[in-house]
Amino acid sequence: MRKTILFVIALLIISNVLSSQNVDNLYYLSPEILVGKTLPANTDFPNTNLQTALFFSFGMYNLDNEQDWAVRLNYPKTGLSLAVIDFGNPDQVGQAITVMPFVEFSVFKKHSDNFNLNVGYGASYMNTQYDFEANPLNRAITTKVNWSFRSFLYYNVLKDKLTNWRLGLGYIHHSNGHTRLPNQGLNSLLASVSATINTSKVESVKPHKPKLEQKSETYTSSRFGLGYNTLSDSINTKKEVYTVAFEIGKVINKTFKFGGGFYARYYQHFYDYIKDEEALINSQYPNFKDNAFAYSTNYGVFGTAELLLGHFGVELDLGLNLYKPFYKLEWQITQGYRADSGNYVYADLDSYYKLKRTISSRLGVKYYLITNNKSPQHNLFLSAHINANLGQADFSEISLGYTYRFKN
Repeated sequence: MRKTILFVIALLIISNVLSSQNVDNLYYLSPEILVGKTLPANTDFPNTNLQTALFFSFGMYNLDNEQDWAVRLNYPKTGLSLAVIDFGNPDQVGQAITVMPFVEFSVFKKHSDNFNLNVGYGASYMNTQYDFEANPLNRAITTKVNWSFRSFLYYNVLKDKLTNWRLGLGYIHHSNGHTRLPNQGLNSLLASVSATINTSKVESVKPHKPKLEQKSETYTSSRFGLGYNTLSDSINTKKEVYTVAFEIGKVINKTFKFGGGFYARYYQHFYDYIKDEEALINSQYPNFKDNAFAYSTNYGVFGTAELLLGHFGVELDLGLNLYKPFYKLEWQITQGYRADSGNYVYADLDSYYKLKRTISSRLGVKYYLITNNKSPQHNLFLSAHINANLGQADFSEISLGYTYRFKN
């Protein structure tokens, strides 16, 4: 699963380079020094000193890119960042090596040309993990390979034709997507100083700004997903989550995609818990044994929004779980605690449980076989996503899908 996720990310990077081979893009290099604070992930989290990091980014300006997405989004920068991060406690929290594709947009342009928003989504190798005996206080990271997300706002301080000095302020998050527990995740707030070093004089290149037609296309899409998650601290092995989904919607100007649909999921962990007649089954939910498969499924509806950038897309789904009966057991198990007497106290089904049971979300990246700038009638995609219950990771997933566009 980890290798597959890294493979998908590599495809996204390669596709971005390949999609730009027919245009004369300008490239830049950007070394960046960051300092900040690793936020406590749990009660009694190890003390940390100042967090330090070194990022090195390779990017392109896309000023000569005449594809719809580049023109309509005002020529965002795209590229790849490599980083080494020290979390401020080498023994208990450790360091990370990060690989992260990114996209950077100009913001607040009505007021100033000096602000940019950089968003990255990739993976990190962490050299220090939670261990029940050797490192019990760090409940943030339990696996070596983790998802990573980065959002930074930059301000241009001093700029000439070849170098742009910038100050940055932002946030970095690392977690494993619920493939092993505990998974509190590592969150950091950081400030940075960076220099964008251009390979040629950017000021001499002006965007072509071709006249683009307004276009709206109806699409349908279906996908099959294979995911992995774990159930609890005590039942902590990875097992499969299978998903099938269908959606219909609109693609606007080859760049923006909006739609809605439904999904069906099957959780292997839920099924095995029922079939093995674990504690809560016999004591509170004996009726689940009558149809273990049905009580291990999940059905829901969702709305989706996707930003199409040539061969790849960045997608966010928000949904409603119409049927997820086992989640009440999952909540009681994962939110409960071990009493001083040694007995396990299961959590109550409160209003927060009802909210998390109802709202689902999904965030990830897609690689399309054919660039969306060609508006292909038939297209295939491979994607990597994190699925969540009200923002808390549920499972990590790789999907294979098909999209059909109706031609006007």
